[in-house]
Amino acid sequence: MAPASNLDLSGSAVLVVGMARSGRAAAALARDLGARVTTTDLRHGLPPVEGCRAVHGRHDETDFTGADLVIVSPGVPASAPLLQAARRAGATVVGELGFAAGLLQDLPALCVTGTNGKSSTCHFLGQLLQAAGRRPFVGGNFGVPLSELARRRLGERLDVDVLVLEVSSYQLELPGALRPAAAAVLNLTPDHLGRHGDMAGYAAAKRVLLERSAGPAWLPTDLSAMAAGIRAPVRWLDAHPGVRAVGDRLIFEGVDDDGPVDLSGLPLPGIHNRANVAAACALALSLGIRREQLVVDALTPLAHRLETVGVVDDVRWVNDSKATNVEAALAGIRALPEARLVLLGGEGKPGADYGALRPALAGREVIAFGASGPEIHAVLGGHAAPTLGAAVALARRIARPGDTVLLSPACASFDEFSDFEDRGRRFADLVHHPSTDPALESP
Repeated sequence: MAPASNLDLSGSAVLVVGMARSGRAAAALARDLGARVTTTDLRHGLPPVEGCRAVHGRHDETDFTGADLVIVSPGVPASAPLLQAARRAGATVVGELGFAAGLLQDLPALCVTGTNGKSSTCHFLGQLLQAAGRRPFVGGNFGVPLSELARRRLGERLDVDVLVLEVSSYQLELPGALRPAAAAVLNLTPDHLGRHGDMAGYAAAKRVLLERSAGPAWLPTDLSAMAAGIRAPVRWLDAHPGVRAVGDRLIFEGVDDDGPVDLSGLPLPGIHNRANVAAACALALSLGIRREQLVVDALTPLAHRLETVGVVDDVRWVNDSKATNVEAALAGIRALPEARLVLLGGEGKPGADYGALRPALAGREVIAFGASGPEIHAVLGGHAAPTLGAAVALARRIARPGDTVLLSPACASFDEFSDFEDRGRRFADLVHHPSTDPALESP
């Protein structure tokens, strides 16, 4: 039985693939809509979702070919053979974000994608909208899955009037009902090429967001090729029509409210943060917010993004654990020229060019750690430590009063931790509770 709509799945067979947080939220939403829900994940021992049949530790093809609707977590490629089998059998295949968006189409969605800066831009945009009197939901690819908000709508009146959504390239493979009121692609550097094949495939995935936008499509001029053929009005994040940074001001031209936005009181360090704030302001203006309503002086950063976690013995410790690739680490290092000690390491991405960090690290001391520590040490020199705990202990020994120690890893965290947030929390704990790990190594 084909599902009548996203609003009524009564009697429909729904399969949810992938049981991380977004998958669990989608399964609960489909169950609440009346579907017969099966969840599947190759991992063993996952807790079931109440009211759903669980097939964990394996995938059964009959679950795919017998489903009316298959809801896919972002980590599962749209080209997976079992998803192709489901399509051939007549199933609708959609991502979690696109599924939930079908229940929230009356709310304008401001969507952000790109390689770096997505989460911070969404975080800033949510603050700007709230200060302007709007009631934003901020989530999607980070924080709260959109399916959790859609579930709230079923049981209560939502105190939300606009969606601010971070959207990944994985989510854009199966976008479903996602239709932005305005969208931005912040930047594009090599990432996720194992999934998308090459930069052309990666860019094509990101372009989907612009193709679906009903309102302004924002992007930098170095990505102008992505704008070819876009029906939405194109606006530039570094030129006019759009926005340009001139000194301590953003100058908007060719938008609904032309003129300057003063950044002289912006409390966030780094050129990258100014770029993220520019994108956030651009999307706010696209929704009809006026320039005089944009309160940038009170913006605060997300956790794990250039976050000072403590000053101990007159040494400042800064957590930039979200810097999981070279480009993000470079932005963090440049934003803190006072950081004399920089901790780099974790599980590096294939082909990472750590040599690109060398100019920004001139005059600083590097401590390389983790699975990619030996590779980083071979390229950049400095000190080496086997673990984050050992790296923090070594930094504590080297640091002098007045120094700043920056964790900006340039690597993923999966060699030691569940994610970058887990790594950032451990870093903060180590700062305040010195490690007893004796496994230090210095060349």
